[in-house]
Amino acid sequence: MTTQAPAPAPNRRRGTRGKTTTGVVLTAVMLFPVYWMINVSFTREQNMRRSPPDLLPLHGTLTGYRTVLDEQLPYLGTSLVVALGTVVLTVALAAPAGYALAQLRPRGGGVLGFVLLAAQMIPGIIMAMGFYAVYLSLGLLQSVPGLIVADSTLAVPFAVLVFTAFMSGIPRELLQAATMDGAGTWRTFRSIVLPMSRNAVVTVSLFAFLWSWSDFVFAGTLVNGGAHEPITLGIYHYIGNNNQEWNAIMATAVVASLPAAVILVLAQRYIAAGVSAGAVKD
Repeated sequence: MTTQAPAPAPNRRRGTRGKTTTGVVLTAVMLFPVYWMINVSFTREQNMRRSPPDLLPLHGTLTGYRTVLDEQLPYLGTSLVVALGTVVLTVALAAPAGYALAQLRPRGGGVLGFVLLAAQMIPGIIMAMGFYAVYLSLGLLQSVPGLIVADSTLAVPFAVLVFTAFMSGIPRELLQAATMDGAGTWRTFRSIVLPMSRNAVVTVSLFAFLWSWSDFVFAGTLVNGGAHEPITLGIYHYIGNNNQEWNAIMATAVVASLPAAVILVLAQRYIAAGVSAGAVKD
């Protein structure tokens, strides 16, 4: 004789629907500025100050996006180079450091972890001033490599903490087995630890990319006026020179947001696993 599962209580169903409705409304409110940015990017200049404004760009234009292709592509290219360089440098520095703190347990590792945590509390403008003084003497102002190094300083402390938390969960027996098979520390890290830390690598790479892509403080301090400026400065200069062409300004913002949005959507599965790594221990 089989028994049927009890039907959900009406109060529980109403509570679930209420939470879902609240979540949808809050999400719509938070995403409305993004939608309005897209809407304005297609709006014609003569319709920009219409009251009430058009909620849908039924008679839109691509003039703003043509302006992006004509004037903003060099800035986008620089941002892409800087962001990818920041990702490579951050992973190259943080992954071995996280492995050392998690598995090799060097003397002073606890102090180093505290220093990395405290480093994330230093205001970016203070670090930018320090970099400016150093780069001025080294001749690295208005250079892409200098901006990559500066942006990496924001990502490396966070990345080391993420790698440390993730790699702490790798069974030590697996690493000991690799050592017994003749693998050295570097070979074990490269062949076993790093492939098993894929989620952490994706998480760190994404955050490093986003921080570098959206950076304005370091860019405005270290490369402003140079031949290679990122898209944040491109938008800033464009607003200053063309404060009436809002469709072109918003089109630039939309195009600048696309790479980060696409990467975030594609990598969200790995990010959830990477961020939660180390949160639960056996």
